[in-house]
Amino acid sequence: MKTFNEIVANTENKDADFTVALSIDDRKMSRIITRTEDGCEVAISVDRGLVLKDGQFIKNEDGKLLKVEAALEEVTTVKARTVHDLLTLAYHLGNRHVPLEVGKDNFLRYQTDHVLDEMVLKLGGFIIHETAKFSPENGAYSHHHSH
Repeated sequence: MKTFNEIVANTENKDADFTVALSIDDRKMSRIITRTEDGCEVAISVDRGLVLKDGQFIKNEDGKLLKVEAALEEVTTVKARTVHDLLTLAYHLGNRHVPLEVGKDNFLRYQTDHVLDEMVLKLGGFIIHETAKFSPENGAYSHHHSH
């Protein structure tokens, strides 16, 4: 089994040797054993607290590249009448400390949860249950840095 443990910063013009689709819950794990799209068993071992992004590459000691893709998941996509209404919904969802994707096309997305769905509807939002890639914001304190 190949172990991939080195995040590749510059992946421009690089082709992956392997590709794996992972849910957000799996992309948050620092250690995982999974299967690539072509059925090879691989291990991923990265720093704790790192969330793998859709399209990110990881290298193993042989120089082989593994591309991580966001898997399709059951999500709720939220729309609103106005940008202000969407911001209000983002505020209330943020107070629930749930992973939340903020879409460039004026939408919010979270893993489907009927309690959150009810709250959004009561606050005037519109919900769409769908199967889609889920790439939530990492949060203000999630980047790695030193003091």
